[in-house]
Amino acid sequence: MQSANRTEVEDFLFNEAELLDQWRLPEWLTLFTDDARYEVPCTDLPADASSDVNLFYIADDRARLGERVKRLMKRTAHAEFPHSKTSRIVGNVRIHARHEDEIDVTSVFQTLRTKDGVTDLYFGTNKYRLALRDDSFRIREKRCLLGGEGLRPSGRISIVL
Repeated sequence: MQSANRTEVEDFLFNEAELLDQWRLPEWLTLFTDDARYEVPCTDLPADASSDVNLFYIADDRARLGERVKRLMKRTAHAEFPHSKTSRIVGNVRIHARHEDEIDVTSVFQTLRTKDGVTDLYFGTNKYRLALRDDSFRIREKRCLLGGEGLRPSGRISIVL
């Protein structure tokens, strides 16, 4: 894939949302490059904060993300067994920069999550660095910038963004 248009990027992001909503986490994990980063900074940090010197809700490299997926798929993952029901809306997809082998993309998201009789709304902006592949994309970086002031009322986050 030498160049990418917004429709192709949207289709990729819609597919990612569907995999997450269907709890197909091992398949979702294949969307990431081997050198990928997945980060969710705390809500009181600036958008460009570094996980090296700041506390993040999630700051996973590809190996840690793989372990997170394994853990969440087990029955012993009490926070997510039975699995939450989620519904994601992805919108305002924008391509901001094109590089030789990757593109910088943002999108807004709303994720509804129902668990134990409580429904939570997570919203914000996702920032991606997508690696261009022959026929698709792979996620090299994903940073979820939560729009709320915190994780209340549920106070928990696993992979909901």
